[in-house]
Amino acid sequence: MPTGRPDSFTPADERPVSLRTALRESPGVLRLAIVRFAGQFGDGMFQAALAGAILFNPERQTDPLAIAGGFAVLLLPYSIIGPYAGALLDRWDRRAVLLVANVLRAVLIGVVSVGLLAGIDNTPLLLLALAVVGISRFVLAGVSAALPRVLAQQWLVPMNSVLATVASGCAGVGAAIAVAVIRSLGDGNTASAVAVACSGVGSVVGALLAAHFRAGVLGPDPGAAVTESAVRAIATGLRHGAAAVWASVHVTTAMLGIGTHRIVFGMNTLIMVLVLRSAPVHLPFFKGGFEGFGIAIAATVTGMLVAAVVAPLLIPRWGRPRTVVTGLVIATVVQLTLVTPIAVSAPGAATQQAYYLLLVGAFLFGLAGQTIKLTGDATMQIDIDDSRRGQVFALQDTVFNIAFVLAIALTAMVIPDTGQSLAVVLAGAGIYCAGMAAIALNSRRGPAER
Repeated sequence: MPTGRPDSFTPADERPVSLRTALRESPGVLRLAIVRFAGQFGDGMFQAALAGAILFNPERQTDPLAIAGGFAVLLLPYSIIGPYAGALLDRWDRRAVLLVANVLRAVLIGVVSVGLLAGIDNTPLLLLALAVVGISRFVLAGVSAALPRVLAQQWLVPMNSVLATVASGCAGVGAAIAVAVIRSLGDGNTASAVAVACSGVGSVVGALLAAHFRAGVLGPDPGAAVTESAVRAIATGLRHGAAAVWASVHVTTAMLGIGTHRIVFGMNTLIMVLVLRSAPVHLPFFKGGFEGFGIAIAATVTGMLVAAVVAPLLIPRWGRPRTVVTGLVIATVVQLTLVTPIAVSAPGAATQQAYYLLLVGAFLFGLAGQTIKLTGDATMQIDIDDSRRGQVFALQDTVFNIAFVLAIALTAMVIPDTGQSLAVVLAGAGIYCAGMAAIALNSRRGPAER
């Protein structure tokens, strides 16, 4: 039974116990899970409220390049500094990191809400939002790095799926509440400010729960040798994380899969936003604008929930690399069959059908993308040593953000305001194929997993 020491559970602990027994013997798993659930509820609500404030707010009109600029300001700076901050997850008490990060996030969310009420310009608003999202990514990386400290390795894959299932649902619920709040109060800065303020509840809950962990129980291992200063560790975080990824063929495969999907997902996100902003509002069983965006998010989240059930079944049978490739194959087929119609459709009934296909595609992208992400999480938790795990998860966040932002920025330069571009859709399919080719080349560095 865990004693509260940092080594209560380690990746090498593979005692043949049931999941129920493992959870009963380690109450820290449930507490850590709720920290993640609360954080992702707040993230879902904050990001949806921010989308309402910037992308679909009649008081703030934006074109494709402005949307891309917003995403860049929101995510790209954190992607540059994130890996260095990741070094701190492998040196500082992760319990303290989760506590302080949640408190800071709650404070910054309050500042963003006040800024919206005051009608501040997009630039300072996005800079404030940058800090909020950056801290959120830091919290999620910290939770993922800490999980192997409170749960035996044999349960990491199924527990990751359970956590992803509930966490995705929490994010979806948060986004839905934000949409409901904005719709009930009317589009505009005031409604968005209220929704943003409500999202701070997740940070408060996360901070209260993180405070109940004992110091050191979430790692890193205090017995690990420290041969460099904290400043140098921060400065070399990216290099260390990348070296740890490259040292494992399976982790490199996972990172390639994650990066490939996020590139195309970024392209498709811009397509979805532009299409929904110009979509007819009187189609049966379909909503355009911000409500349509909420429906698309719900479809994506539903696909992620299904992936959380499917991934634990596929990974043991097919192996982690094959599961990643399967996710990319599914996404490629979806890109060609369900996204293409919106790019070639003309106004009228064909366009209406294309909208519906695009929503089905959002569900399947959520399924494929989350399958890849769950496989990658399990691979990094199993194959990466605890002393480097925080850096690798921070690097994964960096791959997520840079791939997503660059894809949106490049797409914004060529896509029309309507979001309809066959060349962009086909380029997405080509990127998926290139990712699979890169994984095939990478597999030659070592034996394939059975």
